[in-house]
Amino acid sequence: MKKIGFLSFGHWSPSQQSQTRSAGDTLLQSIDLAVAAEELGADGAYFRVHHFARQLASPFPLLAAVGARTKRIEIGTAVIDMRYENPLYMAEDAGAADLISGGRLQLGISRGSPEQVIDGWRHFGYQPADGQSDADMARHHTEVFLDVLRGEGFARPNPRPMFPNPPGLLRLEPHSEGLRERIWWGAASDSTAIWAAKAGMNLQSSTLKTDESGEPFHIQQAKQIRGYRQAWKEAGHQREPRVSVSRSIFALVDDRDRAYFGRDGQGSDSIGYIDDTTRAIFGRSYAAEPDRLIEELKSDEAIAEADTLLLTVPNQLGVDYNAHVIEAILKHVAPGLGWR
Repeated sequence: MKKIGFLSFGHWSPSQQSQTRSAGDTLLQSIDLAVAAEELGADGAYFRVHHFARQLASPFPLLAAVGARTKRIEIGTAVIDMRYENPLYMAEDAGAADLISGGRLQLGISRGSPEQVIDGWRHFGYQPADGQSDADMARHHTEVFLDVLRGEGFARPNPRPMFPNPPGLLRLEPHSEGLRERIWWGAASDSTAIWAAKAGMNLQSSTLKTDESGEPFHIQQAKQIRGYRQAWKEAGHQREPRVSVSRSIFALVDDRDRAYFGRDGQGSDSIGYIDDTTRAIFGRSYAAEPDRLIEELKSDEAIAEADTLLLTVPNQLGVDYNAHVIEAILKHVAPGLGWR
């Protein structure tokens, strides 16, 4: 069995070909797609966060709204860029969204990726300490965030407060019990996956990874996952970690699918640079008739290693079509792979 959810980047464009022509369209349709996905039996609704872009940005109003409109489905991010975040304010927002959803938040965070603007986090009022990089700053923000999610008091109470305080040091409110165990780290490299394991975070691995061996993407990603699990075991954590991978997968079951995604030949990995020095490998997309798709997915070692699969959806094609994409995987592909 495998949990299957969707991942939306929340693109919007004023183009006549787009079903999401404004930020409002994207937000409202994201809620509707989460509701539809839950009705279809999917397990998760996840959203990407990008700043200074025509995409989803501030996640917590959306997560709270999805939580209020659904009952069962997990809701989360993949991922929030921690370079931009005030970890204490974020802990309050996350606690509120988790309580609204009844404890269904699965919050993916990360160092972040190249953004739309140069050093965008500086515009948010953050800059690395002397001698540190923006990645160091993101990890520091993360460590503070994880610490306050434990729910322990750390702030001295005012001796003359406006309202009565409980005894002792005060913690942030609202606190949602158990949320600390539902934080995921989006790791692009083997070393950051190991760091996440030591910190007690679940692992999110996407369709992009630092090219560390020259092997096919899914093999490198599977090795990353196995290294993460070994590091988790060595750290002595008492619970089982969760691991997700994301993929672009389309079952060609009708003429719309063939028009959008049907093509000759096999998909393949690609190589690129996410900055001046970091060589990355990008995983292939899958698009085929269901029987062929099942056989292709059987060979993906990383999907086999993960307990959760996130399907990236083309949100600009609208709610109805994306619900169809999710349903086609759940109905025509997942049973043949033993996922359902």
